[in-house]
Amino acid sequence: MVTMKWLEDNSFPAKNGKCEQLIHSHSFLQDTNFPMYCFGSQSIEEDNSFEGLSCIAEEEQSILDAVLLSQWEDRMRKGCFRYDVTASEIKVIAGKMKFLSQLNEGQITGHLSKPEGNRLREWDPFVFDCMRQPEELLFCVSSSKKAKSELIPSASVPDSAILVIINVTPVEYGHVFLVPCTANRLYQFLDPRSVELVTRVAAEINNCSFRMFYDCCRPNRSVYFQACYFPDPLPVEFRPVDTVYSGGRRGIRICSVIDYPIKTLCFQTTHNLKIMAVAICEICSHLEEKNVQYNLMITDSGKKILLFLQRSFAASNAISAWECGGYFLFRCRYEFDQVTEDAMLKRLSSFSLDDDNFEAVKQLCCSIASKFDS
Repeated sequence: MVTMKWLEDNSFPAKNGKCEQLIHSHSFLQDTNFPMYCFGSQSIEEDNSFEGLSCIAEEEQSILDAVLLSQWEDRMRKGCFRYDVTASEIKVIAGKMKFLSQLNEGQITGHLSKPEGNRLREWDPFVFDCMRQPEELLFCVSSSKKAKSELIPSASVPDSAILVIINVTPVEYGHVFLVPCTANRLYQFLDPRSVELVTRVAAEINNCSFRMFYDCCRPNRSVYFQACYFPDPLPVEFRPVDTVYSGGRRGIRICSVIDYPIKTLCFQTTHNLKIMAVAICEICSHLEEKNVQYNLMITDSGKKILLFLQRSFAASNAISAWECGGYFLFRCRYEFDQVTEDAMLKRLSSFSLDDDNFEAVKQLCCSIASKFDS
């Protein structure tokens, strides 16, 4: 494990009323320098540079992986979390799916700030409402023109970056928010550059336990991803797949997950991370236009993206990406003890996109992927 002294508290403004005001205004991004991890230009964007990339051994931990874990553990020692997630009880639900359930009595699924009364608050492009204290921000991630990746102790937020912020009510170890931003605003819509940067984070962390999640953006909310470390692959990752599209020289492959209760597509690449990010983003844009609820899960060091497809519910009623992956949270001991595979199969099936619309989505995905593989 690497201890990063360049990420000490003095990188941030003092914890006082002024700083609290900064968090809830555009000046939080404009007037503050942050620790920065910059990707090198010798990136995995180039064709064939993804070929043969595999998760590295723990003793050969990547720098970005070490930075994230060391800073997350530092905040755990300082008591920044509402509970100790390592004390949560986890079990495998009996059955062929091997669903996972966690008893987490401290988890608050609705901990984000809520609208006043029945009226939705006007969206503020400068506010990320999952952050309450300055020490919750660990560091930023961005690209650079230098050949190799580097750590910068203090830098202003560039035109395109990712804020890495702890989730104070974690689901698993290392749980963080990854918030795309520019120098003066956050994003309300998913865009190709943000998807590319987030996927590059997964690739540079290069840890088989690391997974990222995205839930289709709710109205009046900033776009953000979540990420954490799972000791084992999630149940959906063990399911068989059927190839529906095998790409050309760009190397995008699309598979349909078989015998799983929620309709799921799997996108893979061994060649060009940027192309897959652009394709995924265009697909998601079309799904939002058609009011199809969806979730994303990024795994396998960025080489694989799972697309979960839900019915057109209101976003507030949709299930989370890790639920789609087969990982369920319970805040009640009785429900945790009584849960069955049949109940979870019914829950996932009730949210799943129907067969006819799933076929239409598969055709859409193949059509978009073919544009980038020509």
